[in-house]
Amino acid sequence: MKPIDLRSDTVTQPTEEMRTAMSQAEVGDDGWGEDPTVIRLEHMAAERLGKEAALFTVSGTMSNLLAVLTHCQRGDEIIIGDESHMFHYEVGGAAALAGVHIKTVPNNVNGMLSPEDVQAAIRVPDIHFPPTKLICLENTHNRCGGRVLTPEDTKRIAELASQHQIPLYLDGARIFNAAVYLGINVQKLALGATSVSFSLSKGLSAPAGSLLCGSADFIARARKYRQMVGGGMRQVGILAAAGIVALEKMVDRLQEDHENAKLLAEGLSNMKRVSIDPAMVQTNIVVIEVQLMSPLELVERLAQNGVKVTPFGGKRLRMVTHYGIEREDIETVINVCHRILT
Repeated sequence: MKPIDLRSDTVTQPTEEMRTAMSQAEVGDDGWGEDPTVIRLEHMAAERLGKEAALFTVSGTMSNLLAVLTHCQRGDEIIIGDESHMFHYEVGGAAALAGVHIKTVPNNVNGMLSPEDVQAAIRVPDIHFPPTKLICLENTHNRCGGRVLTPEDTKRIAELASQHQIPLYLDGARIFNAAVYLGINVQKLALGATSVSFSLSKGLSAPAGSLLCGSADFIARARKYRQMVGGGMRQVGILAAAGIVALEKMVDRLQEDHENAKLLAEGLSNMKRVSIDPAMVQTNIVVIEVQLMSPLELVERLAQNGVKVTPFGGKRLRMVTHYGIEREDIETVINVCHRILT
């Protein structure tokens, strides 16, 4: 049996069209702003998200860091969800490298921040307090099982942020998954955000890269910070070429990943020793809770049967569908789980 890797949608392989585009890419020195393929990708990304400009970065983590560096100064405070990727998985970069103070508020089951909680977290002017300079959302929400924020969700926080003259940053690593799930133009999901990023290297299947989008002035300042943290790249149009194919060809097929995730959740829902509500699965992330056995034991036993999944804290495991995972693979995973769990 071929290995079935459900650890993340970052394990996707580039398509043949991407490989061809990479081999034929017209390149220049992006450090000098002279790579035509990067320029084309950045213009395309900005247009897709409805922003003035975009910046090609190494990763989503770098885009998130650059957003904080650009919106804030050292000693400022940012408000983020307590289950956010920025808080859990980015090595404390906002604090260590941007020098900002992080204040968390609870994410609800859908990954949303309560406007009341955000309002309460915004600092009043006081000599003892760090000033609130940025509010951050995440869509789709990784640790909340790939749940989707609607345009109305973002609008509520955007209006609150605007009242206090605080920028709103949207970590949209999987924002195209959200747009496909809702059946809307991705611009509607970015509308209220001052700045937004999205990943090319997850469900869109490019080998690397992220785009940070915002106003022309914001991106000009972010470009300098990218250089500061070592993200200035050279003939990187080779990677940007794959990103162009990703945007042109790989967005609509995300629906297949969503259908496979739903099939997986439904197949696991009636098994002993795991708990999963298929109704909670909206996009390509399936989070199960393991009962009556160690989650790490289940990870190991699945691996022995050619299925790779990710421990996700506590009793939870995460499974992520993506390009390269077919319906037959999902049926195999369900059968393997049935043998192990029942």
